[in-house]
Amino acid sequence: MFSEQDIIQIKNKGITEKQVEGQVSRIKNGMSYSNLIAAANIGSGIESYTDEETRDFIASFEAKKNDLNIVKFVPASGAATRMFKFLFQFLKKYDPNRESIEAYIENTNDTLIHTFVTGIRQFPFYNQVLAKIKSVKANVESLTTGELCLEFVKAMLDESGLNYSFFPKGLLPFHTYETGVVTAFEEHLMESTLYASSSNKANLHFTVSEKHHKYFNTELDKIKSALEEKTSTSFNVSFSYQKEETETLALTTTNEIYRNDDGSILFRPAGHGALLENLNDLDSDILFIKNIDNIVVFEKNKEVSEYKKMLAGVLVEVQERAFKFLEELDEDEVSEADLLAIAMYVSKKMNVSLVDDFDDFASEEKKNYLKSKLNRPIRVCGMVKNEGEPGGGPFWVKDYNGEVSLQIVEFAQIDIANEGQAKIVENATHFNPTDLVCGVKDYKGEKFDLLDFVDPEAAFITMKTQNGTDIQALELPGLWNGSMADWVTIFVEVPLRTFSPVKTVNDLLKPEHQG
Repeated sequence: MFSEQDIIQIKNKGITEKQVEGQVSRIKNGMSYSNLIAAANIGSGIESYTDEETRDFIASFEAKKNDLNIVKFVPASGAATRMFKFLFQFLKKYDPNRESIEAYIENTNDTLIHTFVTGIRQFPFYNQVLAKIKSVKANVESLTTGELCLEFVKAMLDESGLNYSFFPKGLLPFHTYETGVVTAFEEHLMESTLYASSSNKANLHFTVSEKHHKYFNTELDKIKSALEEKTSTSFNVSFSYQKEETETLALTTTNEIYRNDDGSILFRPAGHGALLENLNDLDSDILFIKNIDNIVVFEKNKEVSEYKKMLAGVLVEVQERAFKFLEELDEDEVSEADLLAIAMYVSKKMNVSLVDDFDDFASEEKKNYLKSKLNRPIRVCGMVKNEGEPGGGPFWVKDYNGEVSLQIVEFAQIDIANEGQAKIVENATHFNPTDLVCGVKDYKGEKFDLLDFVDPEAAFITMKTQNGTDIQALELPGLWNGSMADWVTIFVEVPLRTFSPVKTVNDLLKPEHQG
C-alpha cells in the first residue's frame, strides 16, 4: 500500500504504518452509527435542580475551590472565516453602480445583509473599520450608503485591510465598553475570575493554530498587566497546537489515498477530537471546557457564570462520593449491604446501567465490577433546551458490548434514515452547548490517561473538497462525544442564556454581546 517515501513520511509524523492502515480501513468500512436507545430528558438522564439546590451546589464549590487546581480549557484554533461567509458573497454580488443597497436587499431578500447594514454602528469594530477606510479614501463623506457598505466590508476582510477572516475568533473585537473594545480572548481571561480561579490565580489553556500563536502572545502581553491589577488575579496562560501525529489521511471517492501534487500523502487535522491529546497533557483537579466564541459581556456573565459553579459543585459532590466508595472497596471486608448501597448510587446518581446478572455476582466480582465503573474520569455537562440551535444531543446509547450509557451524540453519528432512530431524535428536548466541567484524577490523586476512555468506533467520516476533488476525510471521535464515551457522565439542565455563541458576525448585535 505504501511506497518507501510514504513510510518515511509516516514515520516522520510520529505514527506507525499500522495506524495509517487502520485509518484507510476505517474510511473504507464506513461510519459506525450510534445505537440510540432513548433521548435523555428531565428525569431520565438529565438532572434539574431547584434554586435552593443550585445555591447549595454553588456554595459547596466556592468553599472548596481554593484547595483545587483548576484549569479552564478553551478550543480557539479555528479561523473566523465562516463568520463572514455571507459578507464574502455580498462582495461578489453587489455593484453599487447598478443599484442601491436598499434595492439589492429587496431584490435578493438578503436578510443577513439587512441585519448587518441596519446594525453596522453597533459592531465593536465599527470605529476601527471606519478609520481604516478614511486612511485610504479621502472622500468618505461623499460615498452613497451602498458604496460605504461595500468599502466597509472590503476594509474588514481584504488582506490589504484589517483581514479579519484570517484571524481566529478569539482575537477579533467582540465587545465594546466605556473603556474600549475587547477581544473574546480577553473576555475569557475576565470570565475565569468568576469561577475558574483559586487563591487569586487563574490557569487558562488555549488550543491555537501555529500561525496564530504569535498574535495571541502579542494580545496577552498587551492586556495581562492591566487585567491582573484590575482583578487582583494572577493569570497563568498557556497555549498548545493540535498535535501533528493526530492528523489523518483521506481517500478519494474511489477509495484511493489522496495525495498532494508532489505525491506525498495528504494528512489533515482530524477535528476537535484530536484535542483530547492536548487535554490529556494538562495536570489539574478540575477542568472547565468552553468554546472561544461562547462568551457574553461581563455584566451578563456574572449571572451566567453562577451555573458554571453549580456544575462544578455537582462534580465535586459526585467525585467525593465516588472516591469514598472506592476507598471502601479497597478494604478486605465490604458487606453486601454496602455493596448494594454503592450499586444504587452508581446506578441512580452516576447513570451507570448495571449488567442484568449483577445480583448473581459473588462479593469479589461485585467489588471489582463497581470499582471499574467508579474509577473513571467524570464529566458534568450543562444541557439547554433545544430551541433550534445546533449542537450534540444527550441520548441513552447502547454500545457494541451491549452496555447502555449516557452519551453526547452529534447529528452526523445518527442514522436518521432509520425510522426508529429518527423517532428517538424527535423526542430529544435538550442539546449540549459545549459546557463541561471535568474531574480527571482518580481517588489516589493520580491523573487518568484520558486516551484509555475513548470509543474508537465513534470516528466521523465526512465529505470534503481538496483542490476541487471530493475526498472522504476521517475525523477522530469528537472531544465531548466519542473521546469521552467511557467517562462517568452526568447531564444537568442549565438556562438557554448560558449559550450565546458567535457563529456569524451578526450575532455580535445580540443583546448579550452589547456592552
